[in-house]
Amino acid sequence: MTRSTDANITSADVGAMRRADEDELLPQLVAHLREHRTTLRQDWASRIQESGLLLAMTSQEMAAETTSVYDNYVEVLETGSVEALQRYARDLSERIIPRGVETHEVVGIVLLLRDVLARFLFDKYQRDFGLLNRVLDAYEPAANRIANTVAVSFVEERERVIRQQQDSIRELSTPVLPVRERLLILPIIGVLDSERARQLTEQLLTGIRTHRAKVVVIDITGVPDVDEAVANHLVQTVDASRLMGASVIITGLSPLIAQTLVTIGVDLSKMDTIGDLQGGLEEAERLLGYTVGRESSPASP
Repeated sequence: MTRSTDANITSADVGAMRRADEDELLPQLVAHLREHRTTLRQDWASRIQESGLLLAMTSQEMAAETTSVYDNYVEVLETGSVEALQRYARDLSERIIPRGVETHEVVGIVLLLRDVLARFLFDKYQRDFGLLNRVLDAYEPAANRIANTVAVSFVEERERVIRQQQDSIRELSTPVLPVRERLLILPIIGVLDSERARQLTEQLLTGIRTHRAKVVVIDITGVPDVDEAVANHLVQTVDASRLMGASVIITGLSPLIAQTLVTIGVDLSKMDTIGDLQGGLEEAERLLGYTVGRESSPASP
């Protein structure tokens, strides 16, 4: 009993035939897509507008970006170079993320382009279903790979931008300021939780090393309250600063925070505290060997 020819075809054979189809058919597809570039791009842009995507862009910006995306899309179909697509997707993300474009919009427009081109191929080859199936088998894996690459690249770039913004916000919220040679001030404003306290320590130690500081004034006048974990972290910050060769003066303790520190049993012997920022700066200058004096009142006539 003989087995049918189809039964003798292995998965490896199927894969080889698909690769052969891709090598044969994709260049034809690319040629067709370039020949009908204007019509297909306009159809795609209309679908984007109907779907309510990229509303943050002007019509001129939309035309420019859709043209670039279309050309890069077709080029990747031709070359299969994912690296080139990743670079383009990152560049695109840098341009459109600041405009408020969301991830679902980017994924949406790429999927719309995939569908517009698939519909074009269906219309072109519908009279020959065997050839149509081969064409779609060659097109769809490449199109899906492009959509996935663009989506991943956009998400990665968006996360990078978010991290950069968070770093900038942290630097603004806890700036380490050089007052004079070897003297830094760290004014803290707002809620001080464990995560922010950890970031504060990292920034402070970096500032001590960068400016070769000998004295640091940490002013917490603008901090409404601290819990036990944050209080202990402040003690650790003081210890770490001493290891870096810098003395720490803490100013601006509110009555509530002072009571909290006493209640939770923080080792206050490790903290040099001064009532206000002015007094802390004067003490810091004395530690550095500067002469601290006040202007005398004018003599009475």
